Amino acid sequence: MGGIRREHDSLGEREIPAEAYYGVQTLRAIENFQISGIELRKFGHLVNALAYVKKAAALANYELGALDVEKTEAISMACDDLLSGKLHGDFIVDMVQGGAGTSTNMNANEVIANRGLELMGHAKGEYRFLHPNDDVNCSQSTNDVYPTAVKLGVYLSILDVAAALGELQQALQAKAAEFSDVIKMGRTQLQDAVPMTLGQEFGAYGVMVGEAIAHLQRIAEDLLVVNMGATAIGTGITSPPGYAELCAAKLAEVTGLPIRSAENLVEATQDSGDFVAVSATMKRAAVQLSKICNDLRLLSMGPRTGLGEINLPAMQPGSSIMPGKVNPVIPEVVSQVCFQLIGYDMTVTMAAEASQLELNMAEPIMAYDLLMGTLMLRNAAITLTNRCITGITANRERCRELVNNSIGLITALVPTLGYETSANIAKEALRTGGSVYDLVLERGLLTQAALDDLLSPEKMTAPRARSL
Repeated sequence: MGGIRREHDSLGEREIPAEAYYGVQTLRAIENFQISGIELRKFGHLVNALAYVKKAAALANYELGALDVEKTEAISMACDDLLSGKLHGDFIVDMVQGGAGTSTNMNANEVIANRGLELMGHAKGEYRFLHPNDDVNCSQSTNDVYPTAVKLGVYLSILDVAAALGELQQALQAKAAEFSDVIKMGRTQLQDAVPMTLGQEFGAYGVMVGEAIAHLQRIAEDLLVVNMGATAIGTGITSPPGYAELCAAKLAEVTGLPIRSAENLVEATQDSGDFVAVSATMKRAAVQLSKICNDLRLLSMGPRTGLGEINLPAMQPGSSIMPGKVNPVIPEVVSQVCFQLIGYDMTVTMAAEASQLELNMAEPIMAYDLLMGTLMLRNAAITLTNRCITGITANRERCRELVNNSIGLITALVPTLGYETSANIAKEALRTGGSVYDLVLERGLLTQAALDDLLSPEKMTAPRARSL
């Protein structure tokens, strides 16, 4: 520990902490981009993706005669160290940066080169034996490495999101089964509509989350089409013949994923459409999740003066001044995450539109938003599941009371009494404050046995045949 080493680049010489695995270009990036305070190491999937890309490139270069065996093995072993979780602390460039990701690529090149030098028996910085640009970045450019690594990092992050949303879906389905016999009023436009069960309500939420999972998984597959071998603009300059296809094949091999090379590398280098599609799908999931949270807050409002149909688990005191107040803090925080994701989607859209000619300079902000968005969405889903959904209970008596006193109850009688008669009963109930149930009996329109049968939960919450 302690001490320095000196490294140089095309701009001059700088001092680097002797123990650091990063080098001079990383140091310059640290100085230039103090923007978000969120460093590359925050996103382990991105660091791992860079390792996968560099290892695949080294293997392809070796097979094509562009790297010797010693350098290839050193690069591969250094990448394996990254994949095992080592050296992530040296990925210290800010996620938000100029240069279309060059600083990220060089951070990876320098860490891998210096770890490779150690494995070869040399000191850090002795780049004549293993060079960050000539060897670790051989046959590559930031313009194919960075988007490929971001795609792979986002893909792996979406797998985490899907798993977390899957647990949320299971929790909602469990509540749907638990509440299957709880009769309540359904509402449209915040007005009484027709009866349903609380289980049907939660079952619908489960379907929403399932749809979000399916759409995310489907769109994520597009991220497995990469532009490795494009080098600077898609022409493959500085790479040997056959490198693009071989590198994609090696990347598929080291990751175990069905990665394939883009059909047109020039297009794939400048077009960020896949990131836009993924972001839009994440926004869709956020909208669905926030809708569920809105409903949870409405259904639990009270506890005495609101709907009060469900009880959310109490997480913390809700006021510094009002004793006994408990707020729905978990749905609140999840909704705020969803608002952020919706904002991220606008940023990704504008950044993708900013592509000019053969490259999009704004990919770093897209990477930040997509990776931060997936992280927040995953954490929000886990929090909602474990600290809210699993602890929800139903106020069964309150739900039934609201059904019995609702004018909307008359809708269940329309197939039997007809619309006009039912409308007159509804008007009288509203005018007098009486109940639909009592008015039907007072008018002798149905016997109590027939009325009770029509208003049973089974009859009110599912289709039934009309009798002529």
